[in-house]
Order: sequence, then C-alpha cells, then structure tokens
Amino acid sequence: INPGRFGGGLTGIPFTDPINLQETCGIKNNIDKRHELSSKFIYEMIEALGGVENFYNNMYVTAVSPLGFVKDGKNLNYYGIPELAEKWESFIVQTLQEQAEFCKNMSVCYSLGQGKNFKFLQRINADYQIFDQVRALPHPRWIMQYRLKRKDEFISVYEKALREYLV
Repeated sequence: INPGRFGGGLTGIPFTDPINLQETCGIKNNIDKRHELSSKFIYEMIEALGGVENFYNNMYVTAVSPLGFVKDGKNLNYYGIPELAEKWESFIVQTLQEQAEFCKNMSVCYSLGQGKNFKFLQRINADYQIFDQVRALPHPRWIMQYRLKRKDEFISVYEKALREYLV
C-alpha cells in the first residue's frame, strides 16, 4: 500500500522493520528496534519459502505508493483521502512503470490487501497494462491483527501463490 511508519517508512524496504533488517537480512542499523506486525508475518513467510536470499533474488517487493503518510500519529493509506489518491495517481503509475523496467518477471503483481489497494491496482493495470495480471493476498497486518490463530494457514496461502516464482 505505502510504507508504514514502523517498517518501510524507517528502513526503506517494504514490510521490513529495523529488527528484521538487522537480524534476518543482516543489515546493521541504528534505528530504534521495534517490531512491526506486517514485518513479523512477511519474514516468517519468507523463511517458509527458503529464506531472504532466495526470496529477494526472485521477488521484487514494493509499495503502490513509495511515500508514507501519517495523520494524527497513525499510518494513513494513500487511498485514505480520495483527493490525495487522485493527485498522486500519475506519480504512482510512473513509479510502478519505472520499477517494472528492471524486474525480471512482470507477469503477476500480488496486491497485499484484498480491498481498496487491490481495486486500485486492478484499475490502473487495466488502464496502463503494467502487469499481465493482478492477484490479491490477505494483508499481513490484517492477518496478524485479526487472524493470528490462523497465521500458519495464511503463510501456506502465500507460499502456494509465490512458490512457482522461486528458483
């Protein structure tokens, strides 16, 4: 969606908090060490798929909006204020198109989130044909916040969807 204030907004890597950046990715940093829920899920899923080296050698993870937004001390999604989404749409499309130029495989885009983010990606993809197809997976924060007892089941859902793209 866009960088969270405790994950990608701090580290510059989507769904990566300072703890996983250092302990799992091996990149030392001086950022305050605190976990972000989405990061915890993503790195458990990455481990289930063979670890960070294999995952990041075969997958490109980005946010629809490279910019993070905060309102009243809380994350704000790019689509949270419709006027903002409209103003940023051309920038978002340009950013995705530029990133597509260096990706090995643009056949499938996975939206992490099955709601507004997925609908937005489907719409811009229909207009600009950036990907061959857009598929949705449940958002990691939603899983960790509302379906924690079923986390392993959701890791399997991700694993089944992504495994075909790993070498």
